Amino acid sequence: QVQAVESGGGLVQAGGSLRLSCAASGSIFSINAMKWYRQAPGKQRELVEGITSGGSTNYADSVKGRFTISGDNAKNTVYLQMNSLKPEDTAVYYCNIEAGIYVLWGQGTQVTVSS
Repeated sequence: QVQAVESGGGLVQAGGSLRLSCAASGSIFSINAMKWYRQAPGKQRELVEGITSGGSTNYADSVKGRFTISGDNAKNTVYLQMNSLKPEDTAVYYCNIEAGIYVLWGQGTQVTVSS
């Protein structure tokens, strides 16, 4: 079974840091792109940051300079390092991995930032 499993969410105070992980498992032979999305209550899901197999990244202006995406193709894992967290970063975070014919979504992990 091909799937993506996330870990690393939680509750943190404003200004703190969290690191999210998302590991793809199953018959994965190559990864084309890895992304993180988030969805806050009452809002649409939005792209936070993405990275291609070539190392190109794109990100939302709201996280510029605070969040960093990285990938480990050998482990089929994508990470999101989140620093200087703000209450407005509170959301459910989802990973998205494009691997060959598969487009995998993680189950979502809650990130809550208290003021």
